Amino acid sequence: MGTITPRKRANGSIGYTAQIVRKRGKEFLHREAKTFDREREAKAWLRFREAELDKPGALDDLKKPIIRLADAIDKYTATSTKEIGRTKTQVLRSIKQYDIAEMDCATIKSEHIVSFAQELLDGGRHPSTVGNYISHLAAIFAIARPAWGYRLDQQAIKDAQAALARLGTVAKSRQRTRRPTLAELDRLLQHFVEVQTRRPKSNPMARVIAFAIFSTRRMEEITRLTWADLDEVNSRILVRDMKHPGQKAGNDTWVELPPEALAIVRSMPKVKPQIFPYSTDAIGMAFTRACDLLAIEDLRFHDLRHEGVSRLFEMGRTIPLAASVSGHRSWQSLQRYSQIRDRGDKFANWPWLAKLTAPRTTG
Repeated sequence: MGTITPRKRANGSIGYTAQIVRKRGKEFLHREAKTFDREREAKAWLRFREAELDKPGALDDLKKPIIRLADAIDKYTATSTKEIGRTKTQVLRSIKQYDIAEMDCATIKSEHIVSFAQELLDGGRHPSTVGNYISHLAAIFAIARPAWGYRLDQQAIKDAQAALARLGTVAKSRQRTRRPTLAELDRLLQHFVEVQTRRPKSNPMARVIAFAIFSTRRMEEITRLTWADLDEVNSRILVRDMKHPGQKAGNDTWVELPPEALAIVRSMPKVKPQIFPYSTDAIGMAFTRACDLLAIEDLRFHDLRHEGVSRLFEMGRTIPLAASVSGHRSWQSLQRYSQIRDRGDKFANWPWLAKLTAPRTTG
């Protein structure tokens, strides 16, 4: 049986220390103690904890090395044969900065996950973002025990997800409708042209931005496009590892290159295997800094893809024809683009196109 010892604290209050000792003969198998403000709390903890320790194999489990959630995250990122997306990598890295990451996998219960989600919400994250964090964390819980023997309880995160949905702590992602105006694009492109005039070896961001619009390609896809995968005759290009919810790698897809996108490709020098041999970090940071400098609010690089797909529908493309450019497999995912009010091509006679398709001689 455990013992409870009242002790006077430095501030004059009484603390009740509950202690449990497990012995076999003279050999100590386990010892633990916890202090409470009230005696009844100490007694309740003793009853609960002793019942847990009396379960078959409980003492043996205590001898197993502690494996933190952070260790499980590292194991997942190090051993996964599937490509882990940029967003998921950032989320998992961020989770490691929270207290839950330091917990022993064996002790994490649904209430700890709910508390972590609430911490994210209190920190200013939108419920859809919190939902993404928990979803990415669930991938760790799904394989930790069967793959590596880590004692993460998959049922715990399932219970937490159900509770969080009822509490409204998590929500589905909001669909963005932000599109750049021609005036905003003019300011951005002028900024990057001036930057390149001062620093000729800087990334040709103006061309990258225009290509993102006309090709509807994502940033990660743009940096992977190669000259070897370009089919100029048929105005198409093979996009390697195109993003797809159920297939992160090996999803190679031929997509159509509209005339404007092909013209920008032809303007690029063939100095490396990649058509746009630049890192996503460099492109993303340059775009974000420029928007901040020019006071262009709430515009993301991915919004250029939204602009490009919307343009296709405004020009009269059907869903199948738009999908031949964007690479969407599900026509349903294109429905939101097809509900448009404007008609025609707002980029018709766009003065920037001639400037951005002139041959570029530097890398």
